[in-house]
Amino acid sequence: QVQLVESGGGLVQPGSSLRLSCAASRSIFSINAMGWYRQAPGKQRELVAAINSGGRTNYADSVKGRFTISSDNAKNTVYLQMNSLKPEDTAVYYCNVDWLGAPYAYWGQGTQVTVSS
Repeated sequence: QVQLVESGGGLVQPGSSLRLSCAASRSIFSINAMGWYRQAPGKQRELVAAINSGGRTNYADSVKGRFTISSDNAKNTVYLQMNSLKPEDTAVYYCNVDWLGAPYAYWGQGTQVTVSS
């Protein structure tokens, strides 16, 4: 059973930074793509950032220039560095990994990020 465990969320003030981590229970060397999504109360889950097997990244317009997705294959971990956080970034953040040959992508359990003064 593949597991994705997110960590790094919390309550921070506007302008602060957080780094989210998503540790996978299997190698992330052979993936189609990995991504971070978020869901705010009353809203649909949305893509925040993604990285594919070629290292190409994609970001939501609302986070471009502030968030950075990266991965460490040796640690089977994908990160989301979030800078200049805004109250509108408040949401539950989910990690998603799509492995080559897998029938579906896997989700983590989510980690809460709250940006408030």
